[in-house]
Amino acid sequence: MTTNASKTQWQYLEQRSSSWRKQLHFKGRRLRPFTVWSTMQVEEMTLSEAAYNWDLSLDEVAEAIAYCQANQDVLKQDAEAERRYLEERGIELL
Repeated sequence: MTTNASKTQWQYLEQRSSSWRKQLHFKGRRLRPFTVWSTMQVEEMTLSEAAYNWDLSLDEVAEAIAYCQANQDVLKQDAEAERRYLEERGIELL
């Protein structure tokens, strides 16, 4: 598995043409791997707990983790774009 999202074939993830985000989404769902991965870290969730929480298979959760770990640059770009968007609209961030 390579670290470039465009060169990796992900089984459960896909690009959304309608989204401004560069990161992938779970196929057929309005859920991003980053949401699962970051919540798992903050809440100290296991793979099983995350799978139950989002009604995902263990393989889907494992792929979300692998994707996020391999694509930190994409996640950071999306976060920066969202921060700029909010600041341009006068929303203060802590």
